[in-house]
Amino acid sequence: MSDFIKSPLNYIGGKYKILPQIFPIFPKDVTRFIDLFAGGANVGINSNADTVVLNDNLVYLIEMYEIIVKMSEKAILDHIQSIISEYNLSLTNTDGYNLFRNHYNATHNPIDLLILTFFSFNHQIRFNNSHQFNTPFGKNRSKYNESIKKNLIRFLNALHSKNIEFQKQEFDMFDFSRLTSNDFVYCDPPYLITVGSYNDGKRGFTGWGEQQEKKLLAILDELNSQNIRFALSNVITHKGEKNNLLENWISRNDYVVHDIDNNYSNSNYHTSIRTKGTTQEVLITNYTEQPKNIKR
Repeated sequence: MSDFIKSPLNYIGGKYKILPQIFPIFPKDVTRFIDLFAGGANVGINSNADTVVLNDNLVYLIEMYEIIVKMSEKAILDHIQSIISEYNLSLTNTDGYNLFRNHYNATHNPIDLLILTFFSFNHQIRFNNSHQFNTPFGKNRSKYNESIKKNLIRFLNALHSKNIEFQKQEFDMFDFSRLTSNDFVYCDPPYLITVGSYNDGKRGFTGWGEQQEKKLLAILDELNSQNIRFALSNVITHKGEKNNLLENWISRNDYVVHDIDNNYSNSNYHTSIRTKGTTQEVLITNYTEQPKNIKR
C-alpha cells in the first residue's frame, strides 16, 4: 500500500484500499486515463498515464483541485494552519467549526473546502440545494493530523509532477469524442442499490437512479464499440438486493467480471460490507488482459 498515494480526502466510497486489486487489472501504456467520477481522486492520482483527467460533477471539489495545483506546498500548509488557529478548529470546538463553515458558504474559497473536510462528520462533503456546505461537525472524530498532512503532501507532489486535466462535467456531458484505443476510462459511479449522501439527489447536484445507470451503461457500450477500454466499479448484490440491470448488462455483452475483496471503514452507506458475504463488489472490464508490467 505504501507504493500508492492516498488522497487527503477521506472520501465516501474511496477506492484507496482496493488499489492493489484494481491496478493490476488496468491496461498498461495508456495515453489518457479518464477518472470519470473522480471524487477523492485516489484512483486517478495513482495513474502514470501521459495525461490524467479528473472529472466530477461536484464543481466545488474540482475547483479545489484546480486551486491547490497552482499553490506551493508551503502556501497550502500555511493557510491550513492559519485557518485552524483563527477558528480554533479542534476535535471538540463545534462553534469554531460552524463559524468556519459559515465563512466558507459566504466566500466559497476553494481551498477552504479542503479544510472543512478535515473536521466534518466522517470527512464528508455535502451541500444542500442552495449549494451551501451543510455537513455537521465531526466532534471527537474528525481532525487534521500528521497522517492527513503526510497524505496531503504526497498528493500535492503528484498533482504538481503529473500532467493532469480537470473537468467538472456530468458524466453524460463528458466529451468522449477525442478518445482513442490508447486511452482508458475508469468509472466509479454511485452504486444504484446503495444509499449515500452523494447519490440521494438532496445536495443540489444530480442524484443517481436507474436513468443515470442506464445512461452510463449505454456510454460504456459505445466506448466498447470504438475499441476504447474501460473499467467499471460497482456492486451486483448488497444487503440482500441485486442490481439486475447491471447483471443483465454484463451477461448481454459478455463483459469480464473481476471480484473485489472489499473493506471500507469510512463509508456509512457500506455499513454491511464489513459482514462477510453481504456485498459482491466487482470491477467490470471490456478486455481480458492483465499486464504484468503495470503502468500505474
